[in-house]
Amino acid sequence: MNNYDVIVIGAGHAGIEAALACARLNKETLLVTLSKENIGKMPCNPSVGGPAKGIVVREIDALGGEMSKAADKTALQFKMLNSAKGPGVRALRVQSDKLEYSKYMQNVCLTQEHLTVLEGMAIRINVKNQKATGITLKDGSIISGEIIILTTGTYMAGVNMISDEVKKGGPDLEETTEDLSASLREMGLKTFRLKTGTPPRVLTDSIDFSKTKLELGTEGFLHFSEETKEILPFEKQVPCYMTHTTAETHELIYNNLNRSSMYSGVVKGVGPRYCPSIEDKLVRFKDKPRHLLFLEPESLSLDTTYIQGFSTSLPRDVQEKMTKTLPGFENCVIKKYAYAIEYDAIDPLQMKPSLENKYIENLFTAGQVNGTSGYEEAAGQGLLAGINACRKIDGKSPIILGRDQAYIGVLIDDLSTKGTLEPYRLLTSRAEFRLLLRHDNAERRLIDIGKEIGLIGSNRYEAYLKKLENEKELTERLENTLFYLDDDNVSKYLKECGYEENQHIGVRGLDLIKRPKVNTKELFGTINEEVDEEAATQCDINIKYKGYIDKAKREAKKLKAMEDIKLGVDFNYDAVENLSLEGRQKLSEIKPATMGQASRISGVNPADLAVLAIALKQRNSN
Repeated sequence: MNNYDVIVIGAGHAGIEAALACARLNKETLLVTLSKENIGKMPCNPSVGGPAKGIVVREIDALGGEMSKAADKTALQFKMLNSAKGPGVRALRVQSDKLEYSKYMQNVCLTQEHLTVLEGMAIRINVKNQKATGITLKDGSIISGEIIILTTGTYMAGVNMISDEVKKGGPDLEETTEDLSASLREMGLKTFRLKTGTPPRVLTDSIDFSKTKLELGTEGFLHFSEETKEILPFEKQVPCYMTHTTAETHELIYNNLNRSSMYSGVVKGVGPRYCPSIEDKLVRFKDKPRHLLFLEPESLSLDTTYIQGFSTSLPRDVQEKMTKTLPGFENCVIKKYAYAIEYDAIDPLQMKPSLENKYIENLFTAGQVNGTSGYEEAAGQGLLAGINACRKIDGKSPIILGRDQAYIGVLIDDLSTKGTLEPYRLLTSRAEFRLLLRHDNAERRLIDIGKEIGLIGSNRYEAYLKKLENEKELTERLENTLFYLDDDNVSKYLKECGYEENQHIGVRGLDLIKRPKVNTKELFGTINEEVDEEAATQCDINIKYKGYIDKAKREAKKLKAMEDIKLGVDFNYDAVENLSLEGRQKLSEIKPATMGQASRISGVNPADLAVLAIALKQRNSN
């Protein structure tokens, strides 16, 4: 078959979600990868989730994606981060078995109906009349497709670097091509160079963990997917550890900065601000006497440990010496040396919020090729690209997630509105409505969209409705149940929470839950009543944070009013008088879809927005 509805180039985390979404929506889909063994590969950190990113994985699950299930199934350790803080910053992170994760995804892709996996290298996207029509492979064969989704990660014009040693290649020196990004530039698209890197992998048996700090997971039934019924028992979960750099480490790095790819002039691209190399950390944060490093197992099938936070492009002899200065690593054996990788990415300002390119119709892009970093950001983009590709084929409007709806919405809006000059990383601080975008409510925010799209089945949706009913019933019980303050059990519990109570009066559970430290499950326990733990947690959040949540919803409503005012890519800003020079330039370049998006463009000031509003009013009245 040489004609497909959708062709996805690249089988990393973005490509997997895009291809699976298209196939599950009954589109004949081709997934092109250099090797089937590359499907779901984790070339960098062996983990999924973390601050903001873990919530993205929950959102992927609510929309019908696969990463959440794979992460749960192949996790070696589950940990809830920021559990002592407010619900707006809590996030799940799992330590993954990188080999099992990849095997899981390979199996899913190779057995998915309507999905064909082809080993090969795409070297050109074929375009006719500014519309993508297919791809050309390295062997010369041409494959037609109605929609092309580009998810090449770090494989376009990839270069591996260790000090001044430079070799062409993608991750682990796998095959790369300069032809594909060259074909994009021939179409008139802008590309730019970015840089990322990995730390050394060390033989686990060569580490003295007694000199490091033990980092256990979090006990309890933690999961990304609402369809997960079973996880690795806590007692069988694998520990992680923590160590730190020393003065000797820093001295070695400072004395060899000129031998780093980053500082010797070898690197041309911009590296990640929020996950920099260790030499970059030392230069930026000269006042810090040490930097924390996390020691993470890569797989039960491998005797290797990943040194999170120790990414470098220093030469091998320096890597050997500096690694042995870390507490616990005095006799370590490096199995795989660290390296930096530079690659071509596409300026994300050239894409619509739907992830379709503004200039080449039917070309969608997702993942690191859009300038992002991280498996989770890639998967979220891939899922939306696949969904919107199918909707375009079906003649439906695209799914555009708002900044108050999902972290995926924040991610895509940031990229398409502000662009990036460095590998973009999603952070909770990027979301102005993070109290609305919580780990616990991802399903409530997005499952209706997932069902409407067709990626959420009836059984899953019915289970969700049952949970809502449980929460409603429990809230009513809190409203209608009186807890007597002089009851021995109630009084004892409240005292443990910091409240001295002995009056013979009954107080509604709803009012007691408003107090800090009092929670629904334990409160009902004082009168020997069992409650559903998940429903109880949701009640606690909804009641305790109601005022803050309501305020955030009011602010989001104001934003939505701006998002409802459409501009469109064909709006002629040159015809609008009194726009500032910078505002006109930025608006013409980015072509925002809505007034809301226009308001977030750097260089567009409030006066420009007022002028635009008048111009729109005049246009609509004509």
